[in-house]
Amino acid sequence: MTDEELVKIIRTSDQEQYSVIVKKYQDKLFRYANNIVNDESRATDIVQQTFIKAFINLNGFDTKKSFSSWIYRIVHNEAMNLIKKYKKEVSLLPDFDIPSNDNVEDEYNKEETATEVKKCLKEIPLSYSEPLSLYYLEDKSYEEISDILRLPVSTVGTRINRAKTQLKKICKKNK
Repeated sequence: MTDEELVKIIRTSDQEQYSVIVKKYQDKLFRYANNIVNDESRATDIVQQTFIKAFINLNGFDTKKSFSSWIYRIVHNEAMNLIKKYKKEVSLLPDFDIPSNDNVEDEYNKEETATEVKKCLKEIPLSYSEPLSLYYLEDKSYEEISDILRLPVSTVGTRINRAKTQLKKICKKNK
């Protein structure tokens, strides 16, 4: 069953099915929110607010469109509102997870690389790091990113390419 079909059921007959949506999206939305605000507590609040707003506005959702993009857009809006509210307190560095490995030397090299990438990412504006995060960490297509960020698809591609270019330059400069 697609998300859109599930939404129709929730609207018409069984609101308890909303828990299926919560279970499906909770971890993904938390990761995305945390990538934007880099604060687990605030990311949890963002996701909670997102689920509340999504439920309240479920009747306004167009089931001909992607539910995933719609709910990610709500997270995006909530995160941007939080950033505006706590601009000086919120770190805008995405937290990129590096999978663990049994080989200690490889693990150390990965941690070193991750630390270096995090330093470099601090210098990239959110307008570039956010599409990059959606594409690489959330496995979203350019079309989905376009829908979430309310940008033309061509702009999404441009921002991702510019983010990669900036990241390379900054990392080389910092070595």
